[in-house]
Amino acid sequence: MTERPTYTAEQVDAAVEALTRPGALEHAQEIVVHAAPSLQRVLNEALHEGGYFGEAHEAQVRKAVEADDIIERDRAMRVLLAEESRLAMLVGVSVGFELARELAAPSDPTDPDPPTAGD
Repeated sequence: MTERPTYTAEQVDAAVEALTRPGALEHAQEIVVHAAPSLQRVLNEALHEGGYFGEAHEAQVRKAVEADDIIERDRAMRVLLAEESRLAMLVGVSVGFELARELAAPSDPTDPDPPTAGD
């Protein structure tokens, strides 16, 4: 198996900073649009396998929509949506990180056991 690189916090910070440059995300956006259906499936599987949409999540949804006070219901729904967005972003970044590693890994079509995202 090929050794995969590891990154320092400084390297990650520099890479994140590079993403803020104008046009830096254009190619990535094209790739994501192309792969969106497959990436959505991977994201959904990761969220479900992680238990993020289990009973606790359902209880939070019920609590938010059943609040008697409209201001409290509005606040609870906004908090729930923000938490879900953050969670989806974190899982999505993890998926993207592993996708980049897979794309960077040398491909050997004769390898009966190619590396997977978890390797």
